[in-house]
Amino acid sequence: MPTHAEKRTLPYTREQLFDLVIDVEKYPDFLPWCLGCRVKKREEGLVVADMIIGFKVFREGFTSQVSHQRPFRIDVSYADGPFKYLDNHWIFNELENGHTEIDFFVDFEFRSRILQAAIGAVFGEAVRKMINAFESRAHDLHG
Repeated sequence: MPTHAEKRTLPYTREQLFDLVIDVEKYPDFLPWCLGCRVKKREEGLVVADMIIGFKVFREGFTSQVSHQRPFRIDVSYADGPFKYLDNHWIFNELENGHTEIDFFVDFEFRSRILQAAIGAVFGEAVRKMINAFESRAHDLHG
């Protein structure tokens, strides 16, 4: 139901941005509403992780499968938890000036109508905060 697509150009290499996004264990350090993350499995092209998110009175855990093609693309799919579905991708397009264009997309729906209504009311703001958190993290790591 809530869907967001955005392209943003950042002054970092595609490898730097890819590494930042694929490092899911660090999400609780900088990502709003991410309370915890544990990698269950890491192998070539795949990360399976449990994540706990919290927003106001809501706290939910879920498992996601993160497939990736270094350093071009990361695709996140839902494996277990409160969602009906979750589709998310990050595509990293290197530009001639050494900057990178990020193509970001997220689409999901919660099973709970109450949770869906709660996030629906603040979805746009939540996604903006999340994307800004990744951008700030890139700046903190790479100047």
